[in-house]
Amino acid sequence: MIQPKAVAVFGSSRADPGTPEWAEAERAGRRLASAGLWVVTGGYGGIMEAASLGAKGAGGEVIGVTAPGLFPQRPGANPHVTREIEANTLSERIGLLTAMASGAIVLPGSIGTAAELVIAWNLNHIVRNNGGARLPTVAVGRVWRELHDLLVTAAGANGDDLHLAADSEEAVTWLLSQPELT
Repeated sequence: MIQPKAVAVFGSSRADPGTPEWAEAERAGRRLASAGLWVVTGGYGGIMEAASLGAKGAGGEVIGVTAPGLFPQRPGANPHVTREIEANTLSERIGLLTAMASGAIVLPGSIGTAAELVIAWNLNHIVRNNGGARLPTVAVGRVWRELHDLLVTAAGANGDDLHLAADSEEAVTWLLSQPELT
């Protein structure tokens, strides 16, 4: 059996049900799974859980890459994860998330989400300069637009290696149009 392609969904562990951030993540997960894609998240709560809920509700496969040694206060993967993979370190966790994915969507979050965004962006920079498989990455929200502009201006990052979207609907539409996901 050929494994379907997957999209990594990165975002805050602190988004609550009923918030706009939760609803956006749930819609994104649902649309991705409805398109036949697996959803890969960090496996815990917040945006990760909302995307997992949306994907599982659409009949999709949801992989959660947890890190129990880093987050001993978290009780394990959210109930919508269909398969949990445990990582030992933060770099292993982010590496697994990006390695399993054919694309990535970055929703609102904090420093951990920023790390995931920058690593996905940097992978595209490396591929553009040295060849390999691109990881189409799209970031949603004002904060990521500001970070994008700062890194392009202050650090010389290539802005074309990260797509920006106003909301999850636009982000998923863009991802689904990328050849790496078709």
